[in-house]
Amino acid sequence: MELRALTVLDSLQPQLTGFLQTVCQGFMPKEFEAALFLEIAPGIAINQLTDVALKRTTCRPGMQIVERAYGMLELHDADKGQVEAAAATILERMSLTAEQRLRPRVVSTQIITGIDGHQSQLINRMRHGDMITAGQSLYILEVHPAAYAALAVNEAEKASPINVLEMVTFGAFGRVWLGGGEAEILEARKAAEGALAGVKGRENK
Repeated sequence: MELRALTVLDSLQPQLTGFLQTVCQGFMPKEFEAALFLEIAPGIAINQLTDVALKRTTCRPGMQIVERAYGMLELHDADKGQVEAAAATILERMSLTAEQRLRPRVVSTQIITGIDGHQSQLINRMRHGDMITAGQSLYILEVHPAAYAALAVNEAEKASPINVLEMVTFGAFGRVWLGGGEAEILEARKAAEGALAGVKGRENK
């Protein structure tokens, strides 16, 4: 098994929590719970890691996505210690350390200011989170591996009063769409990309 991404969010922010409640097919998280996002390869092996984490902790699974190439798991608990124990259990099962994960790599970022009303309609039709309105600014981030998109969103929401429009935490690349005022979006971008840059791991070319 390859450890692609592993991150513990210490406190799920309200909008990210609401977004996860919209899209998760498992147990819904609550605001300010701690959460683990994990991505491995091959995808089918995620079942083994879910098994050991749930048997040894009180964590509840919100999402388990099994693709041929990659598997993604989200676990959460009101007790951050339980989430950290789940991460430790998974690493023990894989005979790895957290530093053997891939470092996040920002693939692309965009900021569009004063968004046109027709484009805001397109975005609002595809989003699972909040809405964006004409005249607001839009921030788009692509990150590799995909699971780190959750870290970017959570830290952006901590730093700035933006709207979480959409997030994809599985597949070849993670994607984030945030909306709000231009100054707020700039602050959110700084926090999101700063958090990704602070993750230690192996080189991600």
